[in-house]
Amino acid sequence: MTTRVEITTAVVRELLSDPKIFPELPADLDEDAELALDSLGLVWFLHQLGTRYDLVIEPEDEHLTEFGSLRGITDYLNRVRAGESRDG
Repeated sequence: MTTRVEITTAVVRELLSDPKIFPELPADLDEDAELALDSLGLVWFLHQLGTRYDLVIEPEDEHLTEFGSLRGITDYLNRVRAGESRDG
């Protein structure tokens, strides 16, 4: 059984700090600062999310607009998780 880790902005920041996504992500980046995640970065981010936190999300174009900040990504992932817990 997998323990569910809360998805926080710190978790998102850690995942985005991967050299394949944002190799120079500032540690003090504001949660609402604008991010520009490209499609390859998105795919790698979602892969890492599934591998590390057992949260599987298929990449879609809407993610590129939803994933515009640390807070935006975190809010989206928590909405997805809330939907998962209600469904199963």
